[in-house]
Amino acid sequence: MSPAAFEDGPSKPLYANHKTLPEGALNEDGKPALNRYSSAITRGHDYPGAQAMLYAAGVPDKHSMKNAPHVGIASVWWEGNPCNMHLLDLAKITKDAVKKKGMLGWQYNTVGVSDAITMGNEGNHKSNTVLDLYLHSSGMRYSLQTREIIADSIETVTCAQGHDACIALPGCDKNMPGAIMAFARHNRPSIMIYGGTIKPGYSKTLRKPINISTCYEAHGAWVYNTLSSSHDPSVTKDDIIEDIEKNACPGPGACGGMYTANTMSIAIEAMGFSLPGSSSTPAVEPAKARECAKAADYIQICMEKNIRPRDLLTKRSFHNAMVMMMALGGSTNGVLHLLAMAGTAEVDLTLDDFQRVSDKIPFIADLAPSGKYYIADLYDIGGTPSVMKLLVAAGLLDGDIPTVTGKTLAENIASYPSLPQDQTIIRPLNNPIKATGHIEILRGNLAPGGAVAKITGKEGMRFTGKALVFNKEAELDAALNRGAIPYGEQLVLVVRYEGPKGGPGMPEQLKASAALMGAKLNNVALITDGRYSGASHGFIVGHIVPEAATGGPIALVQNGDTITIDAEKNEISVNVSDEDMELRRAQWKPPKPVVTRGTLAKYAALVGDASHGAMTDLF
Repeated sequence: MSPAAFEDGPSKPLYANHKTLPEGALNEDGKPALNRYSSAITRGHDYPGAQAMLYAAGVPDKHSMKNAPHVGIASVWWEGNPCNMHLLDLAKITKDAVKKKGMLGWQYNTVGVSDAITMGNEGNHKSNTVLDLYLHSSGMRYSLQTREIIADSIETVTCAQGHDACIALPGCDKNMPGAIMAFARHNRPSIMIYGGTIKPGYSKTLRKPINISTCYEAHGAWVYNTLSSSHDPSVTKDDIIEDIEKNACPGPGACGGMYTANTMSIAIEAMGFSLPGSSSTPAVEPAKARECAKAADYIQICMEKNIRPRDLLTKRSFHNAMVMMMALGGSTNGVLHLLAMAGTAEVDLTLDDFQRVSDKIPFIADLAPSGKYYIADLYDIGGTPSVMKLLVAAGLLDGDIPTVTGKTLAENIASYPSLPQDQTIIRPLNNPIKATGHIEILRGNLAPGGAVAKITGKEGMRFTGKALVFNKEAELDAALNRGAIPYGEQLVLVVRYEGPKGGPGMPEQLKASAALMGAKLNNVALITDGRYSGASHGFIVGHIVPEAATGGPIALVQNGDTITIDAEKNEISVNVSDEDMELRRAQWKPPKPVVTRGTLAKYAALVGDASHGAMTDLF
């Protein structure tokens, strides 16, 4: 074929296309063919080498070779992180169930990164120069890009191996959007099984439930010498923090509050991609193993009815995801991930959609990080389905969307109980914590392309303070470790050059935000072109676009500038005239990228801005 044959191809970006049997085709038994993709290499004798390899890999006989569908079991299993360490076992249960249905299950896994382990571990800095901070870039800079690697991996294996369907088992926050983005790319029948939330820990010295966020807040209190036990004044701050370190994470499962992992699992269940209750069932509950066994029944239904990911990834289902996110107090990262999922599925979703939903959905959940309870507590009173039942009845959630069960969302949750009247986790809709959502989309001369704030109302709705500028998160962490952030004066701490390109990798900054909460530095707000963890709370604004590395206004802010964050007017501005900003811009020089090889360099070169989901395949 000559090069000219490609010149008249479509100008619109397209995903790879693959040979498939037509819908309604029959297999050699005369039954509906569920092996619509794998048949390209298993029927006839056109690919004897492929069939030889498949026999060696475990295909038991000729009948299975010619007729059985191939189901990929994609887990994000790896050791060393409680969110993921149990997923291999859950995947084995899933594979066994698939095998019992007469299908071929092929188990594989992709990479993950523990945000809690990598958070803020920049290394030891000998100077505060940008060069030094780049060279000692933290492990957290590798986190967000794993979403793309997970999507790439699942797309690659599914398409290369001719799988007919996919069941993904993610556990940590980037895992879930990565899996859904892969589903949207290959668009073959798919189900997501959430690995489940962790159980709360318990501190004997503080005599209260604790979780991973407690560790970071305790560190701030430890640095500022405010860490103590009201139950036993003789206990030292070292005793307390060691107790917290040992007991915050009692076993497998993702971070226990309404952090990013649970935000995404709940959003994705509300979109119809997982079985009822998947998002709120703790990792160690027997119900989680039962869910894995049931998934085989439903992936067969998806193949029989040709229910494909893009049938579920619609504007209606994304609206459901945003409703659950606002009602339960989800993470700001949910904005980034839902935008990327929508972008991958070519669904028109923008920052303005989040604001519209936030303006009309009450915040009703007393869940960590800003609240008292954990997702394991929510499970005990009916879990996500019972909350969805409340919202469907109120007309706030669309119960008519299709799901992977072959039924509607409303049909899936019909058998679940209503929330108990005496429970205190979910407030009545007529008596919310906040009448509208906690996610606020801000714009102004500091963020003309948008920014995302997480404001529950407990911190107030407006903040004005003097800028205190840090060119990297490590600079702020070092200042906090020295106890150098003063009490009293209203300050807006500006952390820049931490966006998708500038980080590179848009690292989360839980260490700083939690340390401020632990130190009771209530006189400060935090803003950044980077991200905050779902465990962060306080007056915080992230995802500022354009980011500093591309010359955004945040790069031009100076110490002492007055910054105003107004969640009622949805504005974030710096009190500097346009003329003065242009003078500063003329003097500004972009930092020279130091990371120019390897995965972070590739990410920085390809990634788009946060207001469009920080995607890497929109070039």
